[in-house]
Order: sequence, then structure tokens, then C-alpha cells
Amino acid sequence: MKYKGRIKEGVFLSRPNRFIAYVMVDGREEKCHVKNTGRCRELLVPGCKVYLEESENPNRSTRFDLVATEKKIGDSSILINMDSQAPNSVVEEWLRKGELFGEKIEVKREVTYSDSRFDFSITDESGRITFLEVKGCTLEKNGVVMFPDAPTERGVKHVKELIKAKKEGYGAYILILVQMCGVKYFVPNWDTHPAFGEALREAERNGVVILCYDSIVTSDSITLFKSVPVVLS
Repeated sequence: MKYKGRIKEGVFLSRPNRFIAYVMVDGREEKCHVKNTGRCRELLVPGCKVYLEESENPNRSTRFDLVATEKKIGDSSILINMDSQAPNSVVEEWLRKGELFGEKIEVKREVTYSDSRFDFSITDESGRITFLEVKGCTLEKNGVVMFPDAPTERGVKHVKELIKAKKEGYGAYILILVQMCGVKYFVPNWDTHPAFGEALREAERNGVVILCYDSIVTSDSITLFKSVPVVLS
């Protein structure tokens, strides 16, 4: 997925609420929209380098969307896409290339099932329907990535609905898209929301396929890259 708007580099200053950040851009302070309502405290550190997509809409109250940041790791840094809308677009591109279910498939987004809405349904040549839920992951510590970074009852509900769908004969997948590259493995964030980790364990026991992939991230793009081990024990 490549961003359409012009990308500008800035320096993060502060985040007074979930939706707004103040960033120094071209020597002036700009109020920017943050495209991630998660906590992201380990990412948005005052003084860190961030990347902004410039809007072409002159009627917007904010000129820029904050989409990526550089995180310092020792003497080096890693580029992390933190746009919570990006993972679904990245996964859709990947699915339509036939990477998971082949090319002869029908892909639909935002599909209602029971009391939930899943990110994707995929119908194969035989007519079998598979539901797929995507979770974007930006929380990293010592090369290990975790989800969620804040309690997510909605996420637990999605997992339980996938279990129900699997029992009713549908295919069921969860795909964790790590919005950075070069990580070791994925674990649920047991400290923040153990119920989500337990739900993943239950899903795996009931045949729901749990996948995790990292991404190649640049200042203006993000592309699904390679498989990452999932550790639920």
C-alpha cells in the first residue's frame, strides 16, 4: 500500500488526546490527526521523528495525518507504520494477489456475521466462505511484538465469533499484521488484556488459523513481507 498524499518529515512534540498530535514541520508547529487511537506511548516520544501524509482537502481542520514514526533501539532505529487503517488495505492487496487462497477468489470487506462484522470474507472456487479478521500490531519490546496495547473487548468478541463461525462450517482466520520489519515472534499482551490471549488459545484449539506477518515499511508505503512465529503458550 502506497500513500497518495505527499509525505513530510516532522518532529513529534505532544499528543493532548487520542486524535491529535502537535508536530514541528518545516520550522512551525502543526496540529495533526493521529491515525491510531491506541496508546502508542512507546512510539510517540517527544523529539522522535515522525512522517505525515499531507491532505489535499482544504476544508480539513488538520493539514496532516501522522502515519509513521521512528523508534530508537539502541544505537539504531526502526521505522514503524502506526496508521490503524493501513493493515486492512495491505492485507487486501496481498489476498488479491492470490498469496493465501489462490487467485480465483472473491474478496469482500466489512462483512456482517451474527453479531459481528469481520474485516474480510473470501469465497473460493467451490463456494466455501472464509472469514478473516485483521489486527494491526505496533507494540514491540526487545524484538517481540504484542497485541493489544490497550484492553479490547471488541477484539475478544471478534475472536469468539470466529470460533462460532468455524463450528458452523466456515473457514476462520486471524491475521496479525506487524507494522514493522525484523521482529522475532508474536505473543498476546498478557499483562494488558489476558482475556484476549485466552481467546486466541481457545480459537487455536477450535481450528481457527492464526497467522502473523511483518511488513516492509517506508515513509510512504507499507507492504506485507514474511511470516512471524506465533507463541500462545
